[in-house]
Amino acid sequence: MAFAVTERIYSMIYIYLIVVNVLAFWLMHHDKEAAKARKWRTPEKRLWLFAIIGGAAGIWAGMIQFRHKTKHTSFQIGVPLLVLVDVFIVAKYLIG
Repeated sequence: MAFAVTERIYSMIYIYLIVVNVLAFWLMHHDKEAAKARKWRTPEKRLWLFAIIGGAAGIWAGMIQFRHKTKHTSFQIGVPLLVLVDVFIVAKYLIG
């Protein structure tokens, strides 16, 4: 019984990480398009929030794909570091 619960929790965590990264990627796209159109922008605090709660890979992929926030030193350094932290946490606690 405990094994099934553990597996279910791991599945939920993986689904969470997929969803948060897809949303983070979409936010980068949305913000880039808003910047080009000179419309309301996504606050950087929100982008950082998504990176911190597990969406760093999505933010980083969006940075590369849309060439967005690539000149900001905090994003150049901070986002890849958060990706490493996320990978470490997943490797240590979810993979084993």
